[in-house]
Amino acid sequence: MQSCESSGDSADDPLSRGLRRRGQPRVVVIGAGLAGLAAAKALLEQGFTDVTVLEASSHIGGRVQSVKLGHATFELGATWIHGSHGNPIYHLAEANGLLEETTDGERSVGRISLYSKNGVACYLTNHGRRIPKDVVEEFSDLYNEVYNLTQEFFRHDKPVNAESQNSVGVFTREEVRNRIRDDPDDPEATKRLKLAMIQQYLKVESCESSSHSMDEVSLSAFGEWTEIPGAHHIIPSGFMRVVELLADGIPAHVIQLGKPVRCVHWDQASARPRGPEIEPRGEGDHNHDTGEGGQAGEEPPGSRWDEEEQWPVVVECEDCELIPADHVIVTVSLGVLKRQYTSFFRPGLPTEKVAAIHRLGIGTTDKIFLEFEEPFWGPECNSLQFVWEDEAESRTLTYPPELWYRKICGFDVLYPPERYGHVLSGWICGEEALVMEKCDDEAVAEICTEMLRQFTGNPNIPKPRRILRSAWGSNPYFRGSYSYTQVGSSGADVEKLAKPLPYTESSKTAHGSSTKQQPGHLFSSKCPEQPLDANRGSVKPMQVLFSGEATHRKYYSTTHGALLSGQREAARLIEMYRDLFQQGT
Repeated sequence: MQSCESSGDSADDPLSRGLRRRGQPRVVVIGAGLAGLAAAKALLEQGFTDVTVLEASSHIGGRVQSVKLGHATFELGATWIHGSHGNPIYHLAEANGLLEETTDGERSVGRISLYSKNGVACYLTNHGRRIPKDVVEEFSDLYNEVYNLTQEFFRHDKPVNAESQNSVGVFTREEVRNRIRDDPDDPEATKRLKLAMIQQYLKVESCESSSHSMDEVSLSAFGEWTEIPGAHHIIPSGFMRVVELLADGIPAHVIQLGKPVRCVHWDQASARPRGPEIEPRGEGDHNHDTGEGGQAGEEPPGSRWDEEEQWPVVVECEDCELIPADHVIVTVSLGVLKRQYTSFFRPGLPTEKVAAIHRLGIGTTDKIFLEFEEPFWGPECNSLQFVWEDEAESRTLTYPPELWYRKICGFDVLYPPERYGHVLSGWICGEEALVMEKCDDEAVAEICTEMLRQFTGNPNIPKPRRILRSAWGSNPYFRGSYSYTQVGSSGADVEKLAKPLPYTESSKTAHGSSTKQQPGHLFSSKCPEQPLDANRGSVKPMQVLFSGEATHRKYYSTTHGALLSGQREAARLIEMYRDLFQQGT
């Protein structure tokens, strides 16, 4: 099995070997999404010559997934650049002429469709009638008033009362509901419509937060998320263009595709593996850990070892290759961390980092694209929003599996038709999205068509000629779309998640263990209690760094948050080795 190449020259090159002896650090980045690419690019630009990016899937981009069908590009993942003032994604795209403005407002409150500034949202009920425009506008104004209140608990340090359960959904639902009921001017029928609209708006909000329900989103932390001012933009040629721009200049051999990681072994003090502890899995794997094909004591043929070096970190790949490193930047999603943190790190993570992983939330938001031969909607309509009249008194957004489709909040009209054709983009989130992911395309297309017929009152709407949809929740490399501050969590948990390992007090503090060798270690422990410094043979700081959208306190859930988090972790290492590079090595 071939080993990963380093990002510098060949290990056989005299200059490369000299750099290694004089302390040129080796950095492994796990994940080739926006965070991982941003980190690798920053390191390479600052003179790091030994950088490797390991990407589990067959392509770069992470949660950016642009699919070209015909002349149009559809985004199954990241779609919008949210805000322009100081947004690095915006500036990168703008400098390369990729942008198209979709909104000119500085806030996204109450946004329904960002595909077009033109037209109006058509609110339809399950009885096939359209809610009057004045009723929609009155409700929207009321909802936005209450939405603004949800921001103030964090921003103005307001106490959260027990009745709200510290939940954005509970607070919003009850506050809006009370105001509707106390309005002396509305007849009962109008009040019922507005009460039902609460649920529809909360479904939209849940899709934007990527939570199962807004009842799970922390009220006290909700205002911490910061929106960048300025217009929202899309990239007609695909958000992958941003990914390609980031990857531009990174040598091809730096990025290893189809290279999932099994475990990060950190705080290791000895450079030699103990032979048979790691057994290859799966047929066809080379049995390099048991010494087959070589003499006892030989280095595993699938590993990268410099015999004179001491390595604090070793990355164990699924194909059983062992890649030693000075530092590893972990950019995997919060969903993957929730599923795999116990097996992904040896020794285990510190207690407070584990607690942060548990407390923070990540959910699934999926899109369903339906392409029709001809539009059945009017040219003034930019979206079809589904309001279930029987949900006026509902206090939950959870449905039994067979009713998963009730979580679809509506469909946006993709604009302009000259670019996209006649396409609707539906939205669904939470556990119901996971149920949808298990259905086949035919079943989803059939159910969506029936819903469109029911809500428009038009029984003649044909089935779409094509369907395209995402499946972020069941994707083993993501396990969700993006993060949010769950009830019981706060921005402090984001900071804890982002904190590099080992902690600076001592390696004992870092993983809550004694100096004994822990089960699962590849290597024997050496000098675990020595003071921290940047030299091998002692406890090297910043062995494991964390980036990704879930680690950015202000911009979690965004592409710019992901990019900035990657640059942040690269900056830590650049600062750590500043003297080394200033000396010209």
